[in-house]
Amino acid sequence: MAVLAWVRRHLLAFVALVVLLYLLIPNVVVAVFSFNDPVGKFNYNWSRFSTDAWTNPCGSPGICESLGLSLRIGVTASVIATILGTMVALALGRYRFRGRSATNLLIFVPMATPEVVMGSSLLTLFLMLGVPQGGKAILIAHIMFCLSFVVVAVKARVATLDPRLEEAAADLGASAIQTFLRVTLPLAAPGIAAGGLLAFSLSFDDYIITNFNASPSSITFPMFVWGASQRGVPVQVNVIGTVMFFLALIIVVASQLLGARRRKGA
Repeated sequence: MAVLAWVRRHLLAFVALVVLLYLLIPNVVVAVFSFNDPVGKFNYNWSRFSTDAWTNPCGSPGICESLGLSLRIGVTASVIATILGTMVALALGRYRFRGRSATNLLIFVPMATPEVVMGSSLLTLFLMLGVPQGGKAILIAHIMFCLSFVVVAVKARVATLDPRLEEAAADLGASAIQTFLRVTLPLAAPGIAAGGLLAFSLSFDDYIITNFNASPSSITFPMFVWGASQRGVPVQVNVIGTVMFFLALIIVVASQLLGARRRKGA
């Protein structure tokens, strides 16, 4: 009986740990094979330990150029989408206006639309407007599909805010701008940060929509990986993937620790 009681108490934690380990297996494989010195073009079988790819991450032609383009587009798209999405989320979450229900519905359309449909539609739109394929078209497309995810993340946070805090700030003599900057914005910051990080990851990872709107001179990192997979993915791809994974892990752990510290201080 004692054993069954112990199992019931720890079963959920055990299942969660198993699922987490299962999700991390691909990242572990990528990290391990970043230290491989493959024989031939494909990095699928372990040959011998080597740190050559780590000491020369730009050793494969075009890889750092594509990475730089993906980072620039990802940062720019996530910043613009976060600013616009936060304003839309605040408007939808705090105000009642004509067309609010239709706007809520339209926010989910880009999230539910298949990427092939969205990519081809954006390509048609850009051709009709005379917007050339390339970095500018990719940036506009990324802002458009990242915006919905930011709105959903920020709106969920805004829905949990206590409006009495803003009313108290107004009673104490704070102006609307002061209330927003000192009360609303700090309280909504976790949702805004989550939406921004989600937008960056979606932008950096996107291939289908990007492929529709890219030009031969605007090859992003996912497009580089896809093209290289047909002739042999260089080990440097594993290195960049490992670095990006650990950067994301550090950000998540740091945010959790900061949140725990704030709750403890409160």
